[in-house]
Amino acid sequence: MEMKPQTIPGSVNLVTVVDVHHWTETLFSFRVTRPDSFRFRSGEFVMIGLMVNGKPLLRAYSVASPAWDHELDFYSIKVQDGPLTSRLQKIQVGDEILLGKKPTGTLVLDALLPGKTLYLLSTGTGIAPFASVIRDPDTYERFERVVLTHTCRTVPELAYGEKLVADTINDPLVGEMVDGRLIHYTSTTREDHPRTGRITDLIANGKLFTDLGMSPFNPETDRVMICGSMAMLNDTKALVEAAGLEEGSNAKPGQFVIEKAFAG
Repeated sequence: MEMKPQTIPGSVNLVTVVDVHHWTETLFSFRVTRPDSFRFRSGEFVMIGLMVNGKPLLRAYSVASPAWDHELDFYSIKVQDGPLTSRLQKIQVGDEILLGKKPTGTLVLDALLPGKTLYLLSTGTGIAPFASVIRDPDTYERFERVVLTHTCRTVPELAYGEKLVADTINDPLVGEMVDGRLIHYTSTTREDHPRTGRITDLIANGKLFTDLGMSPFNPETDRVMICGSMAMLNDTKALVEAAGLEEGSNAKPGQFVIEKAFAG
């Protein structure tokens, strides 16, 4: 899967795969080298892909590693007939892939007003940008408490997030800051689990807050980031807006932000 440098457009870097992990039949993560010139804010996404028939095939992927990491992590679904993921899921250590040079996105701390509690609401691979955010020391300097929710169809699909949180708590750089301040809340929609249901239902019926021993969303103190399917984004956005939170952006920070870029 090596690509000749002369075929690579100037808008992308060529990076090398250093690790691949297949979590389930439909989920995998991989780690690549990071160019010295590549700068990003935790929570941003970038275009990545492969050369297919002599042309770059790129999709938006959230960077799942924190801004301080010397390599870059990504977390992806496997779409068997997907133009990119049908090929990307077959990468191996030593292969080369394309990495865009201009990361961007709204799931960044700068797009939020100051607050006390940061909620990171995710479904499926939507946890990827939050894998970056929860490992950023700046997150714990800005917020007293961080609640990461992750909803998947089945229990095995929660494994990535469970390892992520465990590794974060034990991380030599941020572990002490995280200890006791990062809350991981999981649920499933198609399999038995201590908590079952869509995150939107758990917010709407109050179970999320009851389980956490916390009050419902408060515009004065709570800030929210949302990442998942389009339906999840729309439904969750409606719930936080109904609670009085206003959407923010890089240009005008607010009380919640959503991401609309997807991999496929």
